[in-house]
Amino acid sequence: MPEVPSLKDVGSAKLDWGNLRFDMTEVHGHFKATFKDGAWDAGEVVYSQFINMHVMSNVFHYGQSVFEGMKAFHCKDGKVRVFADFKNHERISSSLERVCLPTMSKELWQRGIDEAVKANLDFLPPYGSGASMYIRPFVMGSSGHLGVHPSAEATFIVAVSPVGAYFKTGSLPTIDGAIIEDFDRAAPRGTGHVKFAGNYAAGLRPQQSHKDKGYPIGLHLDPKENKYLEEFNTSNFAAITKDGKFYVTPDSNTILPSVTNWCLTHLVKEHGLTVQRRPIPIDELEEFAEVGAVGTAVVVTPIASLTRPSDGKKWEFGQPNVFQKLHDEILAIQKAEVPDRFAWCREIVCRA
Repeated sequence: MPEVPSLKDVGSAKLDWGNLRFDMTEVHGHFKATFKDGAWDAGEVVYSQFINMHVMSNVFHYGQSVFEGMKAFHCKDGKVRVFADFKNHERISSSLERVCLPTMSKELWQRGIDEAVKANLDFLPPYGSGASMYIRPFVMGSSGHLGVHPSAEATFIVAVSPVGAYFKTGSLPTIDGAIIEDFDRAAPRGTGHVKFAGNYAAGLRPQQSHKDKGYPIGLHLDPKENKYLEEFNTSNFAAITKDGKFYVTPDSNTILPSVTNWCLTHLVKEHGLTVQRRPIPIDELEEFAEVGAVGTAVVVTPIASLTRPSDGKKWEFGQPNVFQKLHDEILAIQKAEVPDRFAWCREIVCRA
């Protein structure tokens, strides 16, 4: 078992931080807790990248699994902080209830995150590198049985990996996207509002299909009428109207409530914009100056255009002037370069 890490260990893995991609890097280990006989145990750090499970575990056959995603940062003042993990705890609690997995206390949630980060402090990118540590908590049904029913046991794991900035330059590049017309992301009254692993498996086919046609991102329509904007296959939809007065994002019970989108709705109000959460007809794309896909990985991915494959209709958008400012503000808060006026960040207390 490695020695107890300290802040002096941050970045000591000496990776090529500036050239990290948004991908997995092997680290020392992960945090693991087990739910059994009606209660969670205290959990522990496991110094391995592998897990040992029964071949009949519920997760393998009936997909009983949910996950989250967030980041930790080595900040300007030398401290280590995780961004908005209280919102991720709220969301995973909803996800767990939806798929009949046991919820956990905020104390266990935070301990899992903190222990996983601290066990891998040498893989935490140092301040100024432009990189961060991605945190992937997940819970799965792990008891072995054959019948279709909730798992009697569950496993909570927090895995981490250093990741590079999604975009290497200071200015955000724009990408082209397509409207997804032949697949629905989620069904009404289904699991679209929770971070259920199966939602992402079901989205792989349309995602790959559009990538093969030159569109790195796709935008789903509502599953009931196919005329309202829902969300991208990677993240939430948000837009700035041409008059510069409104930040518009869809309101639907089949959309995952994005933590990043929630944060942006607070920031835009300081810029004098009014937030509108409402159904957005596809024809309203004409009214938007900026469109972005908002999520943990990049904060905002600006969209240059959206094309509807069935008739070739193409909507084009301007440069992401507002989204660039919002992106930069979020990053500054995450790295403690400006005061955390919303109390979004939580310090992970490490040995000096």
